[in-house]
Amino acid sequence: MNNHYPIKKIIKRDGSIVAYNLTRISNAILKATASTGTPNQKLADNMAAKVENALASTYSIETMPSVEDIQDVVESVLMESRLTRVARNYIIYRHQRAMARAARAYSFEVTDNVPYKKLYEVLRWNMDHSCDSIQSLNKLIKSGNFPELVAETDKRYLGEIKLAADRIIENIGNIRIVIIAGPSSSGKTTTTIKLSEQLAKAGIGFKAINIDNYFFDLEKHPKDEFGDYDYERPQSLDLELINKHLIQLLDGKPVKTPHYDFKAGIRRLDIHDLSLQKDELLLIDSLHGLYDGMTNSIPSHKKFKLYIETLGQFRSKDGTLMRWSDNRLLRRMIRDKDHRNLKPMQTLTHWHYVRRSELKNIIPYIKATDCIINSALPYELPVLKPRLFKYISQGINSYRDDPKRLDAHIRANRIYELLKHIESVKDISCIPPDSLLREFIGGSRYRY
Repeated sequence: MNNHYPIKKIIKRDGSIVAYNLTRISNAILKATASTGTPNQKLADNMAAKVENALASTYSIETMPSVEDIQDVVESVLMESRLTRVARNYIIYRHQRAMARAARAYSFEVTDNVPYKKLYEVLRWNMDHSCDSIQSLNKLIKSGNFPELVAETDKRYLGEIKLAADRIIENIGNIRIVIIAGPSSSGKTTTTIKLSEQLAKAGIGFKAINIDNYFFDLEKHPKDEFGDYDYERPQSLDLELINKHLIQLLDGKPVKTPHYDFKAGIRRLDIHDLSLQKDELLLIDSLHGLYDGMTNSIPSHKKFKLYIETLGQFRSKDGTLMRWSDNRLLRRMIRDKDHRNLKPMQTLTHWHYVRRSELKNIIPYIKATDCIINSALPYELPVLKPRLFKYISQGINSYRDDPKRLDAHIRANRIYELLKHIESVKDISCIPPDSLLREFIGGSRYRY
């Protein structure tokens, strides 16, 4: 059986789908060779062909790669071909392109509520609190100031939630639904709980609806060639039933919501009673809360949209910024293992579904949000390392020679290189029971 598929489409950073172009890969590699002082078109073309072959071995027609995925594979192929100088120059070129995009976005952020202004705020906060790099974080841990970092970080996070609550309270006459959305393992559930606490203090009544209970039975989701279920799409949810219930609730009619058993992968209908009073808000905590089809039955002026993401600005030993998605992957590996009957390696190999869905169904809607909250916790990596490092090492060894798992191998190797230099923190007594991190490592006072 031929498991190689021609790459015809790719996913851009803004979530749009465009035609695949091998020449763009070759040109990028050519620029990297030129930086060594010896431009080599033949070498660039050969390396581009190897990249294309690796992509065709890894991705199917349904699982098209993103620009980010392609760049990862280019780096991997160059390193495996022992073109160390070219690989280093390509990484520099990639970084410069990223900085150029950021520079363009900063000027846009002056008046618009998009993540880039937030990134600057996060970076300044991290620098002010000596937690913007591995070197500074390790120094802080060795000096015994880790508990203080935990306290300051949680204080900052809660402060952002309070600001969001204030904006909701100011518009309480119009808003009926508050949506807390964001990518997987960004901390939506804890944020929803803490936001509800702030609303309660202001005397505002509310009810929460659990959108996870609207998943279709797992067996109804499509499988890939590995037998993995793709349940990351918004269409994995019963959108029609969600909208029906939203209309009924806002009309003052009681509903019976379903219940979903994640370990069994089965949904039961008409289980939980839910009703909404005229002066109450409805809170929606959902991965796809910004997706139009989730709440298109409700007028936009009745909705307040809050977006949450791990917008960390944390530099590795070589100065590279940690990817937000890698931060969330570590959180999800723990959560899936403890609550969803999935082994960490299953989460690692399934992550390409997560990223594909985020690029298609979450990122394109970010600009429609009313508020953005950063859920990255500078103290979490030293805590996550001793819980997950062995699994990351396992991922490197397990998928080293498996072209179908190239994305998992690249991701595991990247996280391994980051974590191996970070000081581990095993005593977590300084992390309070209401910390967002407790949503993933356990010991929370909240019920999830």
